[in-house]
Amino acid sequence: MYSVVGCPDCGALKLVEGRPDTTGCPRCGRRTKFDKLRRFYRGGDAETAREVRSRLLQERGDADIEEFAATEDDAMAAGMSDEEFLAASGLDPDEVAAAGERADSSGGSRSRREVVMDALREHDRPTREEVCSYAADNGVDPDYAADALDRLRRRGEVSESGGRFRLL
Repeated sequence: MYSVVGCPDCGALKLVEGRPDTTGCPRCGRRTKFDKLRRFYRGGDAETAREVRSRLLQERGDADIEEFAATEDDAMAAGMSDEEFLAASGLDPDEVAAAGERADSSGGSRSRREVVMDALREHDRPTREEVCSYAADNGVDPDYAADALDRLRRRGEVSESGGRFRLL
């Protein structure tokens, strides 16, 4: 159930879902019991309630809105497109699109620590050499991987037994 209610102090109209005990005004901040608010509309459809609120605001002169659903289309049509903005900023829109596609297809980058943690997850009780080899294969310095293993062990995040490591 959706209601369009008015604030008794400032007259702001807002959309309220359900039937709360109290509701706050977004404009002046006043909290009022829901039962004491003046209801202009009550119905089960949120879109209809939005349109009623828009029409009330338009009649009042608070808004210059013909129909709520059309405002998004109007906003998207106003101003320049992304391509125009990039070109005006001195960037080539095609190069920007290609860079975005490369970033999306790479699967994202992992930190050096994440690579070491992945090595511990993917191998069953790996040795220091196996973790360092995995790290090197994924672009992480093996010396960093060895140091990271020692730090993780000191922090209690991994345990070492017989030269083999496992996550705790």
